[in-house]
Amino acid sequence: MSNAFPKLHNAAWPGVVGKGPCTPEPIIDLKTMIDLTAAADVGGVKFDGIDLFLCAPHVDIDATDDDLVRLADTVRAKGLVIGSLVAPVWPPAGGGSAFGDQAARDQFVKQVRKSCRIGKFLRELGVRPYGVVRIDSAGSPAEWLKDPAGNTKLIVDTFSRACDVAEEYGERLAAEGEICWGGMHSWRTMLQVLEGVGRPQTLGFQADMAHTLLYLLGFNAPEDRLVPEDFKWSDTATFRAAYTKLADALRPWTIDFHVAQNDATVKGQGTHDKTGRHCLPGDPNGKLDITWAAGQWLHDAGGKPTRAIRHLCWDGCMFTNEVMLQPATWNSILAAMINVRTAHGWAE
Repeated sequence: MSNAFPKLHNAAWPGVVGKGPCTPEPIIDLKTMIDLTAAADVGGVKFDGIDLFLCAPHVDIDATDDDLVRLADTVRAKGLVIGSLVAPVWPPAGGGSAFGDQAARDQFVKQVRKSCRIGKFLRELGVRPYGVVRIDSAGSPAEWLKDPAGNTKLIVDTFSRACDVAEEYGERLAAEGEICWGGMHSWRTMLQVLEGVGRPQTLGFQADMAHTLLYLLGFNAPEDRLVPEDFKWSDTATFRAAYTKLADALRPWTIDFHVAQNDATVKGQGTHDKTGRHCLPGDPNGKLDITWAAGQWLHDAGGKPTRAIRHLCWDGCMFTNEVMLQPATWNSILAAMINVRTAHGWAE
């Protein structure tokens, strides 16, 4: 039987992140990203929707209601819906570090408020049936390490304020575990932040398979690595035991999820610091059995779907434009996501 859930989404922000001035590649406009998403087709199965970065030139964080109506019309015309939204909380995008000074933290919360306003409006337009607003700490691990306890306390306070804002708009926030963000650069510190805020109804975890793989290897937090330093990738049993431990720790918090592949290396480009490298599903250097690994996040300890994830997303962040503009790229990605849904989804 074909499963209807989770729905399958592509991400638009790979057209922006690491692209543009002072980078090797120009930005890919939002219309092109939507067109590429809508065109993908695997045996008659297509993407259900697209996730968006709320930052110009894709979606201006200060977009008017009329702008958002036009956006909704554009997405609907392609047979898609909108899911999760990335809040532009980073200083280059108009935000501020969640553990910076008071002005930076205030700016962080301000960007969350604007993002939640957009999220609510898109829901009211009927084009956004599900999804969260994604945030990061917007500060580096190096800055965080100057005062781990104090900076974690500041992140908890800032995220708590962001939760107050999200609840005003009926939104949920998801903090992405990514090694380039201080206080979120390790699975253990990520848990400390989530538990410190302690509002699972409003703040959860956004797991990206390309990023969380690096948690196992202790990038930026060697004390928290989950496989031995002399680990060999041929040791599948050790890898799977460590990966299951990771997922067991963070799955109860996970409300947003990115299917991905990673070759166990990092990549950075433009203003984006080095983080988990996204690879194509069939990359010969990929270290993940995508379908198996996704199941660790989508199933509970008893092997049943958690149903906490209403849609899956593929994040091709920092793929080259040459790769992104090939229709075959998105068909291969869609096929991998279909395999995940077939194995771990539900009919509903």
